[in-house]
Amino acid sequence: MDYWLVTTDHLTDRIWFRDEDDFKMGMNLVAILMVVLRVDIFSFILMSNHVHFVLCCPGTKAEQFINEFKRRFSQYLSKKYGCKEFLRKVQYDIKPISGMDESLEWAIAYVQMNAVAAGICLNASGYPWGSGDVFFRAFRRKGRRLGTLSERARRRLLHSKEEMPQDLLVGEEGYILPESYLKIEFVEAVFRTPKRMDYFLRNSSKAKRRIESDGKDSPVFRDQIVLSAISDLCINLFRKPSTRELTEDELAELLKQLRFRFSANVNQLGRITGLSYEKVTDLLNRL
Repeated sequence: MDYWLVTTDHLTDRIWFRDEDDFKMGMNLVAILMVVLRVDIFSFILMSNHVHFVLCCPGTKAEQFINEFKRRFSQYLSKKYGCKEFLRKVQYDIKPISGMDESLEWAIAYVQMNAVAAGICLNASGYPWGSGDVFFRAFRRKGRRLGTLSERARRRLLHSKEEMPQDLLVGEEGYILPESYLKIEFVEAVFRTPKRMDYFLRNSSKAKRRIESDGKDSPVFRDQIVLSAISDLCINLFRKPSTRELTEDELAELLKQLRFRFSANVNQLGRITGLSYEKVTDLLNRL
């Protein structure tokens, strides 16, 4: 078997997922591509401005997986927001993972701990958009079998016409539950015990980065929460409907308010406003 760590570049001037519906679409797309391309997925996470996967498949399939994920999600974003070729130039990296040592454990831990390193949650199980809460659980989440939905309901849910296994479970959250298709037994056998998995999580490079930064450079609120506040602030502070209508002085004030109210750092402000790091820094320095 061939194992791969698939990662995309971190976007600095925009985000992939603007709201919960975008995340749900991403979650369902992972399940769809698992079926269509016949790859095994051990771990994954959908972050605001990048994604990570640990796959088991031939290398060509790993590349096909991430390219198809980008293509289909870009189509979804284009229909919803009118943004063309949103992810076409996003670069990715595919690294082989050895199955002869502990490389697979470290790769899975790296993926699982992304949200913790970003300061979004205290532990991997607290982040819903990925596989953070599926391993070594005493109880599995209950869901409705996909086969019980009408064809129209399935298409509305998945935004796809592909035939999917009828026994996949759809959670009340509105997406296919990862525990109904991830290779959970295999991953748990690799780690052997919950305690051993916890060791890799706590000592992964992502966890160490969080410890070393002491949380000082990490956002406290998710990108989607800060993003949702922008329109209200534009109206309440400036009586204008969007950032496109703001003068540079007003934009600088908006950034100041976002930083104060949400403890947003420069990187987060750039992602949610579409401004470059240099531009955000320049505007904040005017205040």
